[in-house]
Amino acid sequence: MTAELHSRRTVLTTGAAVAGAAVGAVALTACGSDTPPSGPAAAAPGETLTALSDIEVGQAKAAKTADGKDVIVTRTAESAAAAFSAICTHQGCAVVPDGAELKCPCHNSIFDAATGAVKKGPADKPLPSVAVKVTNGQVVTA
Repeated sequence: MTAELHSRRTVLTTGAAVAGAAVGAVALTACGSDTPPSGPAAAAPGETLTALSDIEVGQAKAAKTADGKDVIVTRTAESAAAAFSAICTHQGCAVVPDGAELKCPCHNSIFDAATGAVKKGPADKPLPSVAVKVTNGQVVTA
């Protein structure tokens, strides 16, 4: 036998260490990410999200962009609206409208439906806004 030959134990030990390091790196990358699994909802300008009349002033409605991303549209005034990504900034769950609030069913974060600001954690970042305008009674992306 030569010094270049490795024992079965050396090969197995080295292989296990390399595999463990790879798994650890993937886990740390996933846990250390500041962005949820699905990024903010960006939509092409001029895309209709909903009719303004479908939302009461001070209330919000879930909608989808043409490419299937979840957004929340809030009627902030009689003729104005705001929109936000519906993806919670904590762990990436979809928030749901509840009156003037947006609630995450996964970990109970609460956001202000008019501003996207965090009202109650564990989320510590606001929902990303989606630029919208009201055109001919429709809330469209800007």
